[in-house]
Amino acid sequence: MSSGPGADSAPAPNTHDDARTTSLKPKGGTFSSLKVRNYRLFATGQVVSNTGTWMQRIAQDWLVLSLTGSSAAVGITTALQFLPMLLFGLYGGVIADRYPKRRLLLITQLAMGLTGLALAVLTLSGHVQVWHVYLTAFALGLVTVVDNPVRQAFVVEMVGPADLRNAVSLNSANFQSARLVGPAIAGVLITAVGSGWAFLLNGLSYAAPLAGLLMMRTSELHKVDRAPRGKGQLREGLRYVAGRPDLIWPIVLVGFIGTFGFNFPIWLTAFVNDVFHAGAGTYGLLNTLMAAGSLIGALLAARRGTSRLRLLVGAAALFGLLEITAALAPTFWVFAALLVPIGMFGLTINVTANSSVQLATDQAMRGRVMSLFMMVFMGGTPLGAPLVGWVTDVYGARVGFLAGGVVSLLAASAIGFTLARVGGLRLRIDLRRGHRRVEFVPRESARESATQREELAATA
Repeated sequence: MSSGPGADSAPAPNTHDDARTTSLKPKGGTFSSLKVRNYRLFATGQVVSNTGTWMQRIAQDWLVLSLTGSSAAVGITTALQFLPMLLFGLYGGVIADRYPKRRLLLITQLAMGLTGLALAVLTLSGHVQVWHVYLTAFALGLVTVVDNPVRQAFVVEMVGPADLRNAVSLNSANFQSARLVGPAIAGVLITAVGSGWAFLLNGLSYAAPLAGLLMMRTSELHKVDRAPRGKGQLREGLRYVAGRPDLIWPIVLVGFIGTFGFNFPIWLTAFVNDVFHAGAGTYGLLNTLMAAGSLIGALLAARRGTSRLRLLVGAAALFGLLEITAALAPTFWVFAALLVPIGMFGLTINVTANSSVQLATDQAMRGRVMSLFMMVFMGGTPLGAPLVGWVTDVYGARVGFLAGGVVSLLAASAIGFTLARVGGLRLRIDLRRGHRRVEFVPRESARESATQREELAATA
């Protein structure tokens, strides 16, 4: 995923970007962040654990479907995993801003590995019941409350602000690369020996990020200001975002799409089971195809030097249209082929919104802002997943998928129309003291400023 700013950087003059642009000039190259030793260690550990995570996701969804035969039960599992983010996500941001992030990651990564091992023991021993999966999903969600904002905000400590956007994109590419491999391995394992071995390998995979964190050179981490202990820090974070339209609109958009448009475990299991009448191997294949598109989107994002709101809105609209088209796909291979661009535009939404919000946020507030971002993006799942699962069970997989696409398209259209009416965003970046200031400039104000400049030029 991604991170935050903060670090020591060379003096630079203020720059004024295009009305809807968040931009910092990277050091160069699609893989520039990998030149940093600490980030290489982090990325290597993450690709191993991410592979295990995708194996567990596929195995978990298929196990629940096997135990219950219900898409709604898969939705409940997904909802329970993200419910803690909805309930406690903002507190995770306060913790991320207050304590050393590397130390917190050592704790959270160990805890996440233990949840995988616990589910492996239950499954391999033959005692697993659906409530065990529910409980494990909820426990993993509790750990994620802290892990997500900490991991987001830690990236800038490794690479610095100039390479932040590149690192955000490479994190996504890392995650999607693992998504190419994990579902395929999970499909083979589930078919050959059962879900328990996928859970076991996921638990063991967390040894890699733990080793990477322990091997880092702490002297090479970029220093960031940590928020002191004090009352009202949660409210302070909410007030900060409330006064920043450039933060609000990306967060609102990903909230709608995360809640209604990203329920792929529900839709894909339903399509495989009810529409195409196939097995776990086909489910793994569909996830792999979506991951291929997401990886393409991540690598394209790594090459871009800016994060534009118009790109975010356009990607969201195309994402909704593609979901609508896939829901109506007449054959399996048409449906499967559409998952590639769906993955690409879904990833573009994530990276563009993530990097835009991070680059526009002051370093001392980044943990709280990113926790709100993740709370809205992932925390909406407990609300959307059971509803989408119910629609899918009652009206069928095609109607469930169609509904998610329609909501995503409507949200993108409404926010795009709102941004077009109210005006633009002007970003002012001052790296001389490590500060970043963003101002919202209504259209009329922008026109007045242009008129004033023209008048001054005429009288000069």
